[in-house]
Amino acid sequence: MEVYLDNSATTRVIEPVRDVVVRTMTEDYGNPSSLHRKGFEAESYIKTARMDIAKTLKAQMKEIYFTSGGTESNNMAIIGAAMANKRRGNHIITTTIEHASVYNVFGFLENEGFRVSYVPVDEHGHVRLDELENVLDDETILVSAMYVNNEIGSVNPIAEIGTLIKKKVPHALFHVDAIQAYGKYRIYPQRMGIDLLSVSGHKIHGPKGTGFLYIREGTKVRPLLYGGGQQNDMRSGTDNVPGVAGLGVAAVEMYTRFEEKIDHLYQIKELFIREVQTLEGTRVNGLTGRDSAPHIVSVSFEGVRSEVLLHSLEERKVYVSSGSACSSNHPAVSGTLQGIGVEKKYLDSTLRFSFSTFTTEEEICYAVDCLRELLPVLRRYSRR
Repeated sequence: MEVYLDNSATTRVIEPVRDVVVRTMTEDYGNPSSLHRKGFEAESYIKTARMDIAKTLKAQMKEIYFTSGGTESNNMAIIGAAMANKRRGNHIITTTIEHASVYNVFGFLENEGFRVSYVPVDEHGHVRLDELENVLDDETILVSAMYVNNEIGSVNPIAEIGTLIKKKVPHALFHVDAIQAYGKYRIYPQRMGIDLLSVSGHKIHGPKGTGFLYIREGTKVRPLLYGGGQQNDMRSGTDNVPGVAGLGVAAVEMYTRFEEKIDHLYQIKELFIREVQTLEGTRVNGLTGRDSAPHIVSVSFEGVRSEVLLHSLEERKVYVSSGSACSSNHPAVSGTLQGIGVEKKYLDSTLRFSFSTFTTEEEICYAVDCLRELLPVLRRYSRR
């Protein structure tokens, strides 16, 4: 049996997405900027995807900009907003547990002369609202916070953060990295005080190399790419029609029978946690109920290095992650685990298990059985 429990790293493309991608590569393959029928056919896919995605957010079509994925969306939002609004102030804020595509961007802007504040989180991985309120000031032009943490599945009170920002510093922009949240939560930026929202396609059963950035109408953002002026001069370059079309279909699929899918994810998560907690020397990090994300569980295994356990599971065709996939080629101590106060002995003994609507109870039971067999053996070796 093959068991894929690394859906926060990427998901498999669903058939309707595959079909539209193939069709736009082999039949309706025109350039949407071309002024002939093939171009108009291609452009219709872009419009349909933009309309469908806008509906999921209760946003306007003109507020959706397609990108190459979450990293570009985050860079475009943070750098673009900071540069466009620096005459108003040079203070920008983020948290201590952000994904590298946010955290490292703030490091870049700090080197460019911006004043950066890093807000800590509590033991559950939630932004400390009192700390955020303390660092907001008249010079603040941008706050960026993730909706769902990609390592432990903590869920930030995004609407509360948005309200706090707009109340204390009305001109400050609020960017939300929703890469692990879109498709798992109903997100309405207008209601939640969100000005910029990043999403990645391959986290929601869409194609890799796709994503979008929501930019609230009237928000000042400087483009990062210049050229032919596509997407209202915000993101030049020939539109990736197959990718965008696939992304649009994936978005519709994620929000079809939405409650049913989320219930399934929570049932799978609850089963996994219940079973894994029967294993000796295990610790589940963060919250475990429906106040946490439905698809992510972080587990520490005392006395076993995460990399060793990961590859041992791989030999049994169980695929998991030792942290964020984007940093897996450059191993480092998890800032998230440190931020929530995980003991030092667990920092290099933690795996992330992440589920999709295709994950079955049988797969969960098989994965836990593998852990039950492997852990005693690996612990004996580690003590030698």
